[in-house]
Amino acid sequence: MNWDWLNRIFQFLRLTHEQEDSKIIHETIEKGIVVRGTNVWILVFAILIASVGLNMNSTAVIIGAMLISPLMGPINGIGYSIATYNFPLFRKSIKNFGYSTLAALVTSTIYFMLTPISTEHAELLARTSPTIFDVLIALFGGLAGIVAISSKSKGNVIPGVAIATALMPPLCTAGFGLSMGNWSYFFGALYLFTINTVFIALSAMIVSQLLKLPKQTHLLSREIKNKNIAIGVAIALTVTPSLYLGYTLVAKEKFNGKAVDFVNKVSIWEGNFLLENEINSEAKTIELIYGGNEFNESAKDRLIEKANDLGLTDAEITIKQGLKIKDYESLMNRNENSKFSQLRAEINRLKNELDKSNFQVDSLTIMPSTGDLLLREIKALFPLIETCSYSLTKQYNSENEQPEIVSMVFFSSTEPIADADKQKIKLWLENRLQTKALILKF
Repeated sequence: MNWDWLNRIFQFLRLTHEQEDSKIIHETIEKGIVVRGTNVWILVFAILIASVGLNMNSTAVIIGAMLISPLMGPINGIGYSIATYNFPLFRKSIKNFGYSTLAALVTSTIYFMLTPISTEHAELLARTSPTIFDVLIALFGGLAGIVAISSKSKGNVIPGVAIATALMPPLCTAGFGLSMGNWSYFFGALYLFTINTVFIALSAMIVSQLLKLPKQTHLLSREIKNKNIAIGVAIALTVTPSLYLGYTLVAKEKFNGKAVDFVNKVSIWEGNFLLENEINSEAKTIELIYGGNEFNESAKDRLIEKANDLGLTDAEITIKQGLKIKDYESLMNRNENSKFSQLRAEINRLKNELDKSNFQVDSLTIMPSTGDLLLREIKALFPLIETCSYSLTKQYNSENEQPEIVSMVFFSSTEPIADADKQKIKLWLENRLQTKALILKF
């Protein structure tokens, strides 16, 4: 069988094609290890920028701090020195790494002790609970970083690695925890920083060995074995807690997804509507507050069965009764001083106002037809009358405070009407309109 295609793939993926000279790689790593003078001030300023970013919850500011941070150098030096058995360089890397870490912690602690803002924003809280996913980020980021250092065409990989591995924010968060006396935040953030450190160094060690960079000293097989055991123990101690935290994170996300689905499906339940809900994925509890009919035990049992059907068998579900319909009705029947009585009184007032308005509208609509009816009826009795005008008006009197509503009727005729007939017409109108308040004109 022809395996040339597989050989071509290996040739395509080889790192040695663009590998930098081993002396230049050594010089680059050795130069990045040293943290003193200018690098110390750059580190302090980067820490202050990252601390302000965490304090103000600004992702852009935090990214800027990671770009100018010189923390990657000593960590790469640790991994490279282990791979090449360069123990003087290893001690130098450890020492500079310790100085850098201490300087960063002191700077961030002082900042958070002085700042008037102590709000725990999302950017800060995100660095207090590392998981296995942070291990993967550190590992792949470290691999990208050391590959870029050992390559002739470095490009913009190093700044990207600095952002991805995020060495600065955990140290700033640890400083925040230290300044507030919050040991949970301090140790959580310090653990994330340890994860990043160990796996960036591990990446540098692996790639240095793959590239077969020249070793400074030669160890016996027993010494190599001891070294590998020490590295394995360090990795195991670093990874084990993150595996547990990663497992709990995945479990929380799964629980939260099922809980949200459950809440959406029981938002209306047997005549009750969901007023409020609270999901606690850490304690695996769901609290539901319903309004509507009174919740009996059988309804609660059926609701819990629904949760079990959706995979929430280990959830603790608390069902509370909010506003009941009968409670609402009893509130409506309270005395006149209650808010509900006031509301009812206001509704009645508005209804009366609306009735009055409707009456006025009806009166304006009816008046023209009333005039027409009066003309038709009076003409049968007095053919001389030709036109009729009818309206309601207010008649004011100096002796009365309120005006009187009177009917006004105007008749016109082809010939003068006798006074006796006028009196008959007036009596007829009073009877016809059922009122004594009448103004009649001819």
